[in-house]
Amino acid sequence: MERKYWAPAVERAHLVLQAVAANPARLRLTDLTEKTGINKSTMFSLLHTMEELEWLRRDGADCYALGSIFASLGSAYLSGHPLIDRFLEKAKSTVERIGETVQLSRLERREIVYLAKKEAPHPVRLLSEPGSRMPAHSTAMGKALLAGMADPDIRKLYEGYEWERLTPHTIGSVEPLLAELASVRREGCAFDAEEAVLGFRCVAAPVLDAGGSPQAAVSVSMLSQAWESKRDAAERAIRELAAELSS
Repeated sequence: MERKYWAPAVERAHLVLQAVAANPARLRLTDLTEKTGINKSTMFSLLHTMEELEWLRRDGADCYALGSIFASLGSAYLSGHPLIDRFLEKAKSTVERIGETVQLSRLERREIVYLAKKEAPHPVRLLSEPGSRMPAHSTAMGKALLAGMADPDIRKLYEGYEWERLTPHTIGSVEPLLAELASVRREGCAFDAEEAVLGFRCVAAPVLDAGGSPQAAVSVSMLSQAWESKRDAAERAIRELAAELSS
């Protein structure tokens, strides 16, 4: 990552926001200094400024959570993706057809960011709300998007990466990832076999831009026990949805 024009103050604020987002209303000043490595006096000034700017809010126990500004920023971010409205319109019929939840995401470096979700009408709910993130290598949508990159670029992206194993089935190094991405390129869709969440399986396909490059991905997720009976129909449906959404 290019650090020639790096702004350390922005990086410190970024570290604080990441820590607070992962532990809402559970961290005090001392907790944040321990998690980020920022010294106490700097942290005090940083938290005061971020609270005044409504980046953070502090409760009666002096614990911090994200501030109200992120509600409007999140809304602005999502509204900047016209694909979301089209997805919500088209995904309705996919959910009705398969009876399972359909999601939309985009790739940001080594993570996917969930942009939208159309829930199936059953009691088992996925916790991946719009704006949330997951390691790309652990998800079908992430693999569908990474497959649009060349292998040397994948190696560079994951150089020095500490592989996060969300389940015993999660890919844990670059070579198995590259092998799976080669399969995704051949097949045109990607799979997650309990790699992100135990008990859930998923199939995803890329949404292509006008130049034929992946701009987003869509997926169908379901309980593993439903996979064998629904896999073929889910794969067909998600390929069709991705084709409809592609430019």
